[in-house]
Amino acid sequence: MKDEKKSGTTMTGASILWECLEREGVEHVFGYPGGAILPAYDALKHSKIHHILVRHEQGATHMADGFARAGGGVGVAVATSGPGATNMVTGIATAMLDSSPIVCITGQVGSKLIGSDAFQETDITGVTLPITKHNYLVTHASEVAQTIREAFYVARSGRPGPVLVDITKDAQQTSCVFDWEAAQPQLPGYRPDLSPAPKEYEEALKLIHNAKRPVILAGHGIIISGAMNEVRDFAERAGIPVALTLLGLGAFPASHPLNLGMMGMHGEAWVNHAIQDADLLIALGMRFDDRVTGNLKNYAPNAKKIHVEIDPAEINKNVKVDVALVGDLREVLHELQPRIESPDRSEWLDSIDRLKGDAAVRDIQNLPDTGHLYAAHVINDIWRETREADTVVVTDVGQHQMWEAQYYKHEKPRTLITSGGLGTMGFALPAAIGVKVSRPEAEVWVIVGDGGFQMTMCELATIVQENLKINIAIINNGYLGMVRQWQEFFYERNYSATPLLNPDFAKLAEAYGIKAATVHSRADVVPTVRAAREHNGPMLINFHVEQEDTVYPMVAAGSALHEMIRRPSPIVETAEDE
Repeated sequence: MKDEKKSGTTMTGASILWECLEREGVEHVFGYPGGAILPAYDALKHSKIHHILVRHEQGATHMADGFARAGGGVGVAVATSGPGATNMVTGIATAMLDSSPIVCITGQVGSKLIGSDAFQETDITGVTLPITKHNYLVTHASEVAQTIREAFYVARSGRPGPVLVDITKDAQQTSCVFDWEAAQPQLPGYRPDLSPAPKEYEEALKLIHNAKRPVILAGHGIIISGAMNEVRDFAERAGIPVALTLLGLGAFPASHPLNLGMMGMHGEAWVNHAIQDADLLIALGMRFDDRVTGNLKNYAPNAKKIHVEIDPAEINKNVKVDVALVGDLREVLHELQPRIESPDRSEWLDSIDRLKGDAAVRDIQNLPDTGHLYAAHVINDIWRETREADTVVVTDVGQHQMWEAQYYKHEKPRTLITSGGLGTMGFALPAAIGVKVSRPEAEVWVIVGDGGFQMTMCELATIVQENLKINIAIINNGYLGMVRQWQEFFYERNYSATPLLNPDFAKLAEAYGIKAATVHSRADVVPTVRAAREHNGPMLINFHVEQEDTVYPMVAAGSALHEMIRRPSPIVETAEDE
């Protein structure tokens, strides 16, 4: 009924914009108004879409990103021209590196003013060309409908990613006949649907059946394609252990016997050793990022490699592979799985268990309580308290991000939302807002460092304005922790520009009307986490943790994957020793 009423009527470009967003299934947008996008904001009063007013346009993009990652749909962010649009750049790049489908809509100066250095004019399509999957400049109302439809199609199809639509002010103000059906995407040069050849399947099967020491490398693409069950069935049938990337955490249950844990720079030692000792790597929906491989010259030197990936550009980009299966991961595994033999790989799995060696002894969770409060304690306690709930953790970037990956055991997909590729500090708080809007029934926790929190903490106001129940755990060590760690290891402990003078985060939160607490001791962690969960509203907890704690293991830049700085042997000391 709605289509019949609207199609064929004359509407402004601004009204067509909201109409198209509604028809794409959009119920929420995250934005900040300004002069060049004002016609669109004026037309918003006729739309059912809920607009969430952010405090900074970067926050809008992270919210759209978090919304998309948590729910699997497309997130939408809106901003004006010039600085409004350029403030979105970091969020767009973040979404691009992590294949997150968002559509960013920006206002632009009038089409006759383009190129004149008009007030708040920026060539945002030129600026974002390298960090978008595609972008558009719309100068006529008649182009709005088709552009929006194409933008959503491109953002969500194939390898997902961000798309920007820049609409001039006159294109929003002028009118044309709206025709939804005529605006159907054509895109003859864009064909993301790919299928491997039968010969490639045969070659892959031959490698899998001949392998004695195979390892599956599980990446973010598993979650994007919804192939979690297929990967589990494949691993179980073939008896192959599974190592995960940071963004792949949750794609394979943490408690599964074949789950090795996270690989790479801060992956566990046995995981990296297993990869280096393997004779076959089966990469599923991952892109051989440098944080995963270490020095490429020495990466898995004896292993054949199979790469299943939907983006042909990723094949042989970083690591040359023996067999490439380009296509949707879910469909590829549907084809492979019934033809997989089930050999006995117990010898290989037993050898990996032996690789674990003394790692458990070195783990801080297994050391006596000394009275010190470490970030790993906090994260592990949050996991223990929330693991039975429908919990989504949103992290920022730095040491706490790696500790979260190590000590929060993710059983399900889309329960860890983090900036993996770009490593964007300031991501967590706004992204959590998008997560909560996307999944209001979920228990949402932000785990963030004291440095990253201050980059986007203005969005506390958005949390209050939208009445969102989000719990925030600040891992406060008084440093830009990961940078300090690199200075400790590689710059002779010259802590240049890394100590932080922080505000009282609890009082800051209270100024926004948010309940808050400050924790200094391990004994207070669990009671405070429980208080946050029971509170009917957002709560911020400022955890003062050990300042010079270090993330182990660590593969230094330029080192091979097996050349790790291991956790030191335990030396038991108490807080009273200091």
